[in-house]
Amino acid sequence: MKPHRLTLTNALVLGYGLDKQIHNIYNPRPATQTELEAYHDHDYIEFLSRVTPHNQNDMRGMIESFNCVEDCPIFSDMYEFCKMYAGASLAAARKLCAGTTDIAINWSGGLHHAKKAEASGFCYVNDIVLAILELLRFHPRVLYIDIDIHHGDGVEFAFYHTNRVMTVSFHKYTGDFFPGTGKLDDNGTGPGKHFCLNVPLKDGIDDDMYLATFKTVIEDTVASFRPTAIVLQCGADSLGCDRLGAFNLSIAAHGECVNFVRKFNVPLLVLGGGGYTIKNVSRCWTYETSVLVGAAIPDELPVTMYDSFFRETKWKLHPPLTGRVENQNTAASLQRITIAVRNKLRYLQGAPSVALQDIPPDLAGWLADEERSREEKDEERSTATAGEARDDRSIARNEFFDGDRDNDADTADEVPLSQAAPAKPKASASTAGRKPRGGRRGRGRGRGKAVVSATESIASVASAAGDDDEEADEPSPVRTTRTRGRGRGRGRAKTTRSQAKEKEKEIEDTPPADDTSMDVDQEQLDV
Repeated sequence: MKPHRLTLTNALVLGYGLDKQIHNIYNPRPATQTELEAYHDHDYIEFLSRVTPHNQNDMRGMIESFNCVEDCPIFSDMYEFCKMYAGASLAAARKLCAGTTDIAINWSGGLHHAKKAEASGFCYVNDIVLAILELLRFHPRVLYIDIDIHHGDGVEFAFYHTNRVMTVSFHKYTGDFFPGTGKLDDNGTGPGKHFCLNVPLKDGIDDDMYLATFKTVIEDTVASFRPTAIVLQCGADSLGCDRLGAFNLSIAAHGECVNFVRKFNVPLLVLGGGGYTIKNVSRCWTYETSVLVGAAIPDELPVTMYDSFFRETKWKLHPPLTGRVENQNTAASLQRITIAVRNKLRYLQGAPSVALQDIPPDLAGWLADEERSREEKDEERSTATAGEARDDRSIARNEFFDGDRDNDADTADEVPLSQAAPAKPKASASTAGRKPRGGRRGRGRGRGKAVVSATESIASVASAAGDDDEEADEPSPVRTTRTRGRGRGRGRAKTTRSQAKEKEKEIEDTPPADDTSMDVDQEQLDV
């Protein structure tokens, strides 16, 4: 309930210079009401959009029916806040679908308790479900992994009946710890039977036990389910010394879980979640940002305007967080859990496939009455460069450098000098050939006369210097007479039949260019 932890995270990320390692940082638009209603009920979203701290007394009955009490209070700009973090998760999912990126991070998301028509556990809109629904438009199988100390009940409930989403939650389970769900025997139902995995843990689990269980379960799950996309919820309340948590995990072990999932090289969406000791949450997510971008950062925290938050731990990234709670887990209990998970995976009988079907409508249907940005249109077409506007010039792998006279970087329309038409070696300045420009037609300022072979393409080029530019795109009749150009200056060149054929071939090989002006200043070329 305190977005200030995101401010601390951003300050540390910028202080370490990790923003230089991130390819793109976006400020996505808020989610629309129609996008939120892709999962949530219309009446519930209408209620969120109308309720405020000033009118909550008049809407007391609706507030109680939608469970906006106790740990889900009404606060100012609540609906705008929900639209912002949900819109960020949806934008991240769209970029993964479009191929813009292979890892997308939204630390403000990960609110995994929200139900279809009910708020729960500080969560009002389930951005995880909305993002997975977006991923399912292009990906046949999505794996959801939850390392929050609380059970990811909202996501599990949403996909309890489908085999296209495998949910795996590592959480504390005692029967009365919130939300009270997530038993080992929970299994899914219908087509989703055996596609719901829970790893219930007890208080005080340490790094070694947690990592051994996590890697065993996730490795077996990925091998059996073979996901084409992964969503990882990184709730930091599973760290030691959390105000609500009771585990003994260090920041390094929490980050190792993220690193282990990253190494599968599957499109990955990383989200935030719980975490109620703010200084530890910001350190954890900063460290995991460095893990995701592949950068090594020192243990000494950078100097920021929030140094007072970290004075007690002497401004360290990895303070001691373990050993505060007695470990009630045993090797036998964890082995029983891993065996139960493996038995469930045996029933999968291979990764489920998806029949050929139309892609469900996304922005094209939801935002029909709203203006879509160019970036979102590119993403809808699944282009690999959606939203990546760069100022520097990208160079293709097959591009070559043609000596000092190669000025392709300045003018993309020019043909390299090595491809220019040959001229007679003893030609004077008045008869020197001009450097041709790329495109279907060429226009020069000089008035030239040439005797060319009776070919349609050469005649078409000759007619391009006529008075009407529109007529230049139409094929010209065969000409064997002189052609006249428009403009200042005079130039004459005689072309033999063999040279005309070579010039015709080079013009045909020249790629078409935009209909921009082809005028060039007179210059003498030393051919």
